[in-house]
Amino acid sequence: MKITFIAGAAVIAAALGTYAFTRLPDQDPQIQQESGPTEGAAMVVVTLPESLSPEASMGKRAFDAVCADCHGTDAAGKMGFAPPLIHKIYEPSHHGDMAFLLAAQNGVRAHHWKFGDMPPQPRVTPAEVRTIIAYVREVQRTNGIN
Repeated sequence: MKITFIAGAAVIAAALGTYAFTRLPDQDPQIQQESGPTEGAAMVVVTLPESLSPEASMGKRAFDAVCADCHGTDAAGKMGFAPPLIHKIYEPSHHGDMAFLLAAQNGVRAHHWKFGDMPPQPRVTPAEVRTIIAYVREVQRTNGIN
């Protein structure tokens, strides 16, 4: 009887953990909930740091030139185009810096969001991607994503 109760509790705990980890991003309260989101609208509210490091400043320029058309101003995402990078899904412990480098180089198969696959970005060099990562990480930290 006691073992059955413990086993049942373990199954429930595992199910709750799986639900919390695999919950779809569009069910996330961090994402803006408007009365009918318009295509192209920012998906999250982003607070910018008071200042950026020199590397992150270069990264912002590169991000604005290459990434913002899809990922939105300040990496806030763009409804109907691409997800926000200022989101807990992209925290360093889940998507490390190498994931960003590989995404730019090889593209990415859609796996967290319903935007479709991200194509490779041959216009951006690995050195530019490293500055973009510095920019995204500094903005993430300002928004409590560590």
